[in-house]
Amino acid sequence: MPDGVTPIDEIARALDDLVRSGKILYAGLSDFPAWRVAAAATLAEVRGWSPVAAVQVEYSLVERFGRAGTTVYVGRLQLGAVAWSPLGGGLLTGKYRRGETGRAQGLGVVIHGESDSRKTATVDAVLAIADEIGVSPGQVANAWVLAKGILPIIGPRTHEQLVDNLASHDVKLTMEQIQHLDQVSAIKLGFPHDVVAETAPALAGGKLDLIDRPRNAVR
Repeated sequence: MPDGVTPIDEIARALDDLVRSGKILYAGLSDFPAWRVAAAATLAEVRGWSPVAAVQVEYSLVERFGRAGTTVYVGRLQLGAVAWSPLGGGLLTGKYRRGETGRAQGLGVVIHGESDSRKTATVDAVLAIADEIGVSPGQVANAWVLAKGILPIIGPRTHEQLVDNLASHDVKLTMEQIQHLDQVSAIKLGFPHDVVAETAPALAGGKLDLIDRPRNAVR
């Protein structure tokens, strides 16, 4: 993660040095703000350095924004993306509702809890869809992340959890199910994002469908 001190051009140059010296093949950034990722990618392109290949961010149905901002820039910059905590620290499995323990207790801090109506509605939707298609809630949560073109980083503690996590790859959510999960988990981005989204049709002269958008752009 960023140390808050080292300039982004120094980081990008150092990554280029590592690639050119054969110490690494590809470079990525973890938990960097979107503007720093964009700056690093732009500097690398302009100066002929090895490109930033991927980003790692916290991303799940209960963490739609994350440290690095929205995932829209991932598509724009054509970056690979991996998501840590795709199950929201276990919240999206529904186990805390069953009185089970997990990372919320093991780490000594609550990563995510049902702290607001949005998170409660999101867990409700995940559980309902899981019951509807006959899979575990965790598989639904992981499948949603996969549907966004992002690879979830799984963190199973048991063999049973490993098998369950890997089975997420075979879960194919319908467009209606994905849209429903999008809606119940949506966050308010604030100005200028919400204003731009509301006025986009007018700004596009009524031809919003002609604007090129990333296939997996997420709001």
